[in-house]
Amino acid sequence: MTATAALRLSLEIDLSGFVSVLQRLQVPHRVSEEAGEQVLWVPDEQLAAQVRELYQRFPGGDPRLQAVMPLRSQGRWVEILVASKMTALILALALLVGFVTVLGDNLATLHWLTFSDFRLQGDYLVFTPLADSLAAGQWWRLFTPMLIHFGILHLAMNGLWFWELGRRIESRHGAVCLLLLTLLFALLSNAAQYLFGGPSLFGGLSGVLYGLLGYCWIFQRLAPTPAYRLPSGVLVMMLVWLALCVSGLITTLGFGAIANAAHVGGLLVGCLAGLLGGALARRHG
Repeated sequence: MTATAALRLSLEIDLSGFVSVLQRLQVPHRVSEEAGEQVLWVPDEQLAAQVRELYQRFPGGDPRLQAVMPLRSQGRWVEILVASKMTALILALALLVGFVTVLGDNLATLHWLTFSDFRLQGDYLVFTPLADSLAAGQWWRLFTPMLIHFGILHLAMNGLWFWELGRRIESRHGAVCLLLLTLLFALLSNAAQYLFGGPSLFGGLSGVLYGLLGYCWIFQRLAPTPAYRLPSGVLVMMLVWLALCVSGLITTLGFGAIANAAHVGGLLVGCLAGLLGGALARRHG
């Protein structure tokens, strides 16, 4: 494949900071000196356009983009956590909730965090109407199911995906934006599950994750940015998994009940948010 010149700059311009950003983002590139200029080469024109956009925004490099560094980089965990503080905070809350609820087994604690409050009556759970809980000021229930996980594998898989997607958005838009998107996707995915599934025990970051995935996917289509350039197989894998869950196959195989409405709702809302965000970025870019 023929390389494409993404940038042609004077030899007097220091490219070291920007090159460092490209290395952290794992963008394939090389820099050469030709006819009194330094030329930055990338594999194709699509990537060249993204590199040009990135250079316009961060010609001297940007430490926030350390959030999308590969995890195998050693000795930089403190810097990564500082750059991804909101991502890390939300994951820490999920770990704390997992500890105090014993991953869903401690019903005495769990009932304070579920979308619908409940009490144990014999072998059955009796749910309190959501309107009654909200009237009592328990508004946090609209969001806290995202922190509940039922099993270590559930928590580990959701945590890894949130770390991957959350820090990308935090690096591109900042901690406040990530927090607002997380709360929005949590609220609407929880509401979707409640509306379609009725009062029940459900929880996990999966609805939020599909929201973040949809956001990155559509935003990248409209306003390409290196931070949202996901590996080609990730989107396909996540959508195939969603389709298998909706089909009922995963439940049939014994993996437990799946909050399909939350997943689908999160994805749809995430795509809409990505459409809005990408359109605005494209208009002002």
